[in-house]
Amino acid sequence: MSALLSVLYGVVVYGLFLTTFVYSIGFVGDIAVPKSVDIGESASLAQALLVDLSLLTLFALQHSIMARRAFKRWWTRIVPLHVERSTYVLAATGALALLMWQWRPIPEPVIWSVGDPAIAAGVRAVYLLGWVVVLVSTFLISHLELFGLRQVFARLTGRRLPEPEFRTPGLYRIVRHPLYLGFLLVFWAAPVMTAGHLLFSAACTGYILVGIWFEERDLVAQFGERYRGYRSQVGMLLPRLHGRAGERIARER
Repeated sequence: MSALLSVLYGVVVYGLFLTTFVYSIGFVGDIAVPKSVDIGESASLAQALLVDLSLLTLFALQHSIMARRAFKRWWTRIVPLHVERSTYVLAATGALALLMWQWRPIPEPVIWSVGDPAIAAGVRAVYLLGWVVVLVSTFLISHLELFGLRQVFARLTGRRLPEPEFRTPGLYRIVRHPLYLGFLLVFWAAPVMTAGHLLFSAACTGYILVGIWFEERDLVAQFGERYRGYRSQVGMLLPRLHGRAGERIARER
């Protein structure tokens, strides 16, 4: 693949991701979209469970398998290294778009519903804060590299990407996985929690916890004692109450 074509590929993939990402804000929060986690084609409970669990499983498998270092070593024998990340982003975007397109709402029973308008507005604010935390976290660890743009532009300019290093920018001094913390706020800050929304939130939370285990195993293999030290001092998803931990330790994906 030529350098110019690689850049075009990376930019198009990023545009697709960005469009899907913006729609997902409305999808999860039932905000200004025609189809959401609670709005869409009706189905029997059995059919909805079958479809939704299949979609969630596909989404989790795609993210988990393609993110592993062993898979990347094999995959880059087929896909050029400089577009490997863009290809991952394309597959992840496709899995998310498919989930939102084919999701079957399960409106009953309602697990909780916040009746007080002021409290409901506060819950909605936490939901939006979660998305802000997600977005900020991507920029702290290198947004362009995370979504494959840095790699394709480096190919175009003939530059070599630097080796990954430990850093603790901003939120990474407080928790090891602020990006995942943001997603947890998104999943659970719901003024109305239906059975379908609960299924979505619980499954995504389970995936995050499993994903963190795999990711940290890879980080220990890559960075050894430096990451072990960081892990021993900084909380996974909640801040620890003692000291300023791990200030010179973080990661670049």
